[in-house]
Amino acid sequence: MPSKSACPGRPEAAAQQPSSPGGRTLGGQPLNMDKDLALRPGSAPTNTCPGLEKSPGVPLNIPAKISGEGPQAQAEPFTPKPPARPKLERALSLDEKGWRRRRLQTSHEDLEARSGASPSGGSLPDQTPGPPVHTCSPPGLSTSLQEIPMTRRVPGCARGSPTSWGNCISGMVSSSPDLLPRSGASAGGTPRLADVLPSRPPPAIDWNTTSDSLRTTHRVDADHADYKLRLQTRLFGAHSGLGPGRPPSPLACDNCSLRSAKSSFSLLAPIRAKDVRSRSYLEGSLLASGALMGADELARYFPDRSVALFVATWNMQGQKEPPSNLDELLLPAEADYAQDLYVVGVQEGCSDRREWETRLQETLGPHYVMLCSAAHGALHMSVLIRRDLVWFCSEVESSTVTTRIVSQIKTKGALGISFTFFGTSFLFITSHFTSGDGKVGDRLLDYSKTVQGLALPKNVPDTCPYRSDPADVTTRFDGVFWFGDFNFRLGAGRMAVEAILRQDPGASVPALLQLDQLTREMKRGSVFRGFQEPDIHFLPSYKFDVGKDVYDTTSKQRTPSYTDRVVYRSRHKGDICPLKYSSCPGIRTSDHRPVYGLFRVKVRPGRDNIPLAAGKFDRELYLIGIKRRISKEMQRQRALKTQHSSAVCTVS
Repeated sequence: MPSKSACPGRPEAAAQQPSSPGGRTLGGQPLNMDKDLALRPGSAPTNTCPGLEKSPGVPLNIPAKISGEGPQAQAEPFTPKPPARPKLERALSLDEKGWRRRRLQTSHEDLEARSGASPSGGSLPDQTPGPPVHTCSPPGLSTSLQEIPMTRRVPGCARGSPTSWGNCISGMVSSSPDLLPRSGASAGGTPRLADVLPSRPPPAIDWNTTSDSLRTTHRVDADHADYKLRLQTRLFGAHSGLGPGRPPSPLACDNCSLRSAKSSFSLLAPIRAKDVRSRSYLEGSLLASGALMGADELARYFPDRSVALFVATWNMQGQKEPPSNLDELLLPAEADYAQDLYVVGVQEGCSDRREWETRLQETLGPHYVMLCSAAHGALHMSVLIRRDLVWFCSEVESSTVTTRIVSQIKTKGALGISFTFFGTSFLFITSHFTSGDGKVGDRLLDYSKTVQGLALPKNVPDTCPYRSDPADVTTRFDGVFWFGDFNFRLGAGRMAVEAILRQDPGASVPALLQLDQLTREMKRGSVFRGFQEPDIHFLPSYKFDVGKDVYDTTSKQRTPSYTDRVVYRSRHKGDICPLKYSSCPGIRTSDHRPVYGLFRVKVRPGRDNIPLAAGKFDRELYLIGIKRRISKEMQRQRALKTQHSSAVCTVS
């Protein structure tokens, strides 16, 4: 007669087994809760408990299924099946100190365990992956709760009353569902404690608060083979510049690495130690990886290897006070973005040169710094550059030429500024040539004196010396921009020019350029040899009545002309591309209208053996410009507040 199977809800099976002195036996042998009920790796799953899904509640002192093959019954393990969301409950017999001394996995160990790696420094034993074992006894119960294996649903167990898996463990009373086994525990092959998630956010504690449970949470077994290595890593990664009373740095973690220190907290790319050993900053080679002026650094700031350049010229007519707002000049509406480099040259500038520079700095704001400014009599030039690009400029050099020696005040002449940006050399020249409708020859002479008299470069080496001409300064640089009041006029009378101006603007400008003296001389090659000028689509910039949009109404009746021009020359064909060439009709404080040009200039990588500017700029001017912006913004806000308060009225 076959024997009955011992399953949950079958207490008669328990009576067939003799009791052991401990009160708990299994097949005549004492039951060891830490050995017999632990997860045995490599054992095949056994499903010997029908009806377990509906009645999984089994006391600890009920043995497993008893086989009827012989008179001496043998116990076989059987498997309980938890529901979809079981609850592990804490045993009453669990030692309280052992519970508090338990070691929970850190976030880093949890990530390693998910990827299949064994957590270093942990106290969990390594086990060979194997199929899950189904037993009817409580799985993996021990005093430290270090190992809680994963069980799966057993198909075919359809008998018994439905209860929770927590009732299968005798004497377990708790309501915390935080110790649930993870779904990947059985597949990963390394049994581990499931994540402990607090049911509610923990209360805020002070940084100096210490407790036994906090100190033992991240404790590592000292006898573990990886302990010393992890200890060194933690000491290396936990450094911080913060004081003892401040929270630690986000980079201070228990296992810092290059991956954890990537650009999450900094925009700077991490530099590997092997790259530092191999790269040389002093060699100055164009091919050296990591050179300050090299291709890698250039591609980092300019992937297309082109810089945005703004060049403007303006004859200010010696006015004492510059205009309060220069947005139309420096930030034209046609440009969606500000430029990388601003070069502004003025002729007959205001007497207060510092105030003019302050207005430029105030308009462009703290993103720009004054790289260089130079003056020669009434000529003045300012070079402003983006603050983060100042490190890639060489020393700035300047030179002047006077074309009217007799005059006490140097109103006519030329001023040149040159420097190298990465591997591209620039020369900027602002000039004021001889005035007069019929003095074309004198203006050509002024041009010749300028190209021969400017002694540039001085200390910065020429980027392409074999293509330079000692008699022409414009051949010694990769990009040359020449701008100013050239004073070339329209070769027609006032009446003829006004008749053309009354026509449609689209047709009047080409007709006026046919009368332009500079266009005619450039075609002949007598002036600005090798230079180009962007297409002109604006009206003549000279001569207006101050404060009006009307050409000269004085007794001299000067002919409107394109006296203010911007021309450029490139050593390499196609390196300079003009984008916009226009004037500023809204600035009416002078008899000249400012003229500006927007360009895209190709930049090449350079060498580190050139003398660098070392990030120098006019810091005093920078601070004055910021204070001026803040002061004007406060005045504007007060004016708006006053306007809003005055608009409120009451009705009685």
